[in-house]
Amino acid sequence: MDTWRHGHTFGQDLPHRGERRTLFVLLLTAITMVVEIGAGMAFGSVALLADGLHMGSHAAALGISALAYAYARRHAADPRFAFGTGKVNALAGYTGAVLLAAFALAMVWESVARLLNPVPIAFGWAIAVAVVGLAVNAASVLILGVHDHGHDHHHHDHDHHDHGHHDHDDEHHGHGHDLNLRSAYLHVLADALTSVLAIAALLAGLFLGAWWMDPMMGLLGAALVTRWSWGLLRDTSRILLDHQAPESVLRAVREAVEAVADNRLYDLHVWSVAPGVYAAALGVITHTPRPPEHYKALIPGDLGIAHVTVEVQECRERPAVHDHAA
Repeated sequence: MDTWRHGHTFGQDLPHRGERRTLFVLLLTAITMVVEIGAGMAFGSVALLADGLHMGSHAAALGISALAYAYARRHAADPRFAFGTGKVNALAGYTGAVLLAAFALAMVWESVARLLNPVPIAFGWAIAVAVVGLAVNAASVLILGVHDHGHDHHHHDHDHHDHGHHDHDDEHHGHGHDLNLRSAYLHVLADALTSVLAIAALLAGLFLGAWWMDPMMGLLGAALVTRWSWGLLRDTSRILLDHQAPESVLRAVREAVEAVADNRLYDLHVWSVAPGVYAAALGVITHTPRPPEHYKALIPGDLGIAHVTVEVQECRERPAVHDHAA
């Protein structure tokens, strides 16, 4: 039996490069948060205190991302997870997207409140805080903006009646598939955007007296963050709900299998099980059945399909014969 058993970690037991970058940015954000809150309390600056608390909200989101990486790695081989812990990545990304949406809503609330009830702005302190925040977040954006994830996957075959598999070590590079890292990246990008808009609005208020620019920039920032949040919610929910792989992947599998002999696919499911990693279930009907390994070998190796289940049915009907009259 041991010959037929195999793991389903799909590389999730190995540290991600995104994990190290996220931890570094989390540490940087947390230190900045503590310094700003401490300085705000020491010098009686509401602006510093507010920005420190704001940094704290993003530190919490980054903490979720870091915990997701650690959890997925430590439980990658847990048999309770049928296809490993790859979807923990998407779950963390989905949570981060919800927090982004809440952040955008808070920006709208605060901006509208400032438009209806203007308050005096200490432009000097506020600009200084915004510049410090921009520097920290710009560094964080650069750190998290490097998307170069490599994963080692093992391909496995299963027949509906005869379970067998052959391992092939293929390296697939899934650029942009780490939705957990994307969530962390969008959080620091949203913070950097907020700082840029705040600096522009505060300078306009300081030199032009346009105090209303501050809340208006808040509304603009909220609109952009909402758009980012929606895109991340859409992509992560598709993975969590086992949405079919992109049409290009499905078409490549179908064309590769049906291009040989009289093979026809009567069932095809390809879904994501980890960042850049797919599982596939194929139902093949043919007049000349072959072992599962034959059909698995037909699938292009650059699609990122790491787990394949093949069911083969023999077609009992005779092929159509066309008579030609003399």
